[in-house]
Amino acid sequence: MPLKPAVALLLLLASPLAAAEGRYIVCDNGLRCFKAPCPSSTVRNLATGQAFKGLYPDISRLSEADQQRIRETDALYFGRLVLTGRVERGGQNAPSLIVTGIERVATTAERRHCPAG
Repeated sequence: MPLKPAVALLLLLASPLAAAEGRYIVCDNGLRCFKAPCPSSTVRNLATGQAFKGLYPDISRLSEADQQRIRETDALYFGRLVLTGRVERGGQNAPSLIVTGIERVATTAERRHCPAG
């Protein structure tokens, strides 16, 4: 049975969005600043190993409970959680990691580039 044009178009449009979502660890990179957004985080893509230095992790799309969990565990300093999301480079804002979820606790191997803590 052939696909209807509208269904085929939706599949084509959905594919790039799904591919942009990934798993990331966020770690402190030692930089300090006087004004936000501060490039004091390095975000590492777990699938590719690519590191994005100075990326701002935006957790505002998470539930309040998940935001609190991230704050309580220092996940954005020590890389304690594997986060799902996508890197957005755009406009006048600095590039950022748009965090869409918490997948799980990070393994020691995944945190190897982060400060100990």
